[in-house]
Amino acid sequence: MKNVLKPGVALLLGVTVAGQAAAQSMVMQLGAGEGQVNIVAWPGYLERGETSPDFDWITSFENATSCRVNVKTANTSDEMVALMNEGGFDLVTASGDASLRMVAGKRVQPINIDLIPSWSTIDDRLKEAPWHYVDGTHYGVPYMWGPNVLMYSTEVFPEAPKSWDVVFKAMDLPDGKPNAGRVQAYDGPIHIADAANYLMYHQPELGIISPYELNDEQYAAALDLLREQRKIVSRYWHDAFIQIDDFKNEGMAASGTWPFQVNLLQADNTPVASTIPQEGATGWADSTMMHVDAANPNCSYMWMEHTLASNLQSDLSVWFGANPAVPVACTDGRGMQTAEGCTKNGLDDFEKIRFWTTPVSACESQGECVPYYRWVSDYIGVIGGR
Repeated sequence: MKNVLKPGVALLLGVTVAGQAAAQSMVMQLGAGEGQVNIVAWPGYLERGETSPDFDWITSFENATSCRVNVKTANTSDEMVALMNEGGFDLVTASGDASLRMVAGKRVQPINIDLIPSWSTIDDRLKEAPWHYVDGTHYGVPYMWGPNVLMYSTEVFPEAPKSWDVVFKAMDLPDGKPNAGRVQAYDGPIHIADAANYLMYHQPELGIISPYELNDEQYAAALDLLREQRKIVSRYWHDAFIQIDDFKNEGMAASGTWPFQVNLLQADNTPVASTIPQEGATGWADSTMMHVDAANPNCSYMWMEHTLASNLQSDLSVWFGANPAVPVACTDGRGMQTAEGCTKNGLDDFEKIRFWTTPVSACESQGECVPYYRWVSDYIGVIGGR
């Protein structure tokens, strides 16, 4: 699957596409580790046993390489892009709504897959995925992927909700109480895609083909739905741990979320469960990408190779409730995950997930679409700056 970086992506950041790959150097050989590697990562992605002693894939790497892992947690893709623009980091675990922006902005460098011995073990569906493989060049190493699920209180819902409407529209829930003030939504412009995904099912006359490729009419309908949602939302969440606390202590009934929060809440015996409703779901496929000016390239490549170890991928899959980039991690018994666990996490549902990607003006489905910079400003307006 070959993806050519479209002009609309470049225009997001005011850069041109010509000479994109040539403008960035690629590491050709490795030397000794520099002593550290600085990584921007999603919460829960880089664990050293501090949250739970059973989950630690940093300490063994540091002991083996003498590369100290320094982690900066980011709660949104926009925050990741901002941090990489500022510099001072070597790597980032980027989702598809951030990765192409960083390629277009020349914030990341091509990856020499010949320097990553375990590359061949990666899921073939991910090796040339369009969110990190641009114009024949690799800009990322696949890490983990999964759906954005609907989390719900089992005390409120005796059965799993069949539709996302429980978080989009005002209504009484099965416990007889209104959902207003008891639901949450994601605090990021990419949440517009969740609204568009909902409309694809409920208003097919809009003709939405992709929730990331919206013409003006489709985009306006998605914003209208989000304005309706705003009336019932108690919090727009971006911090996973704050959302966990809300579901423990603040009487939350339902929200879109990551499997990570569901797993931690269930481990703490909080009465929650998750589902993918009838409309389907958006999702994320994250890649480790290397800053164009990475100060520690040798430790960076060592880390990218380390992340493909099947025992790490297996344990991360259990911890985050997502799917490994290395399929054998589900079955080789080197970690905690099992084939059944991967099936539960949706390993076979890859084609059903509409993965995050950067909305661009020059889109494939209809020629001209609303670009991401408008998503950013309009979403702020919808949620009132919260």
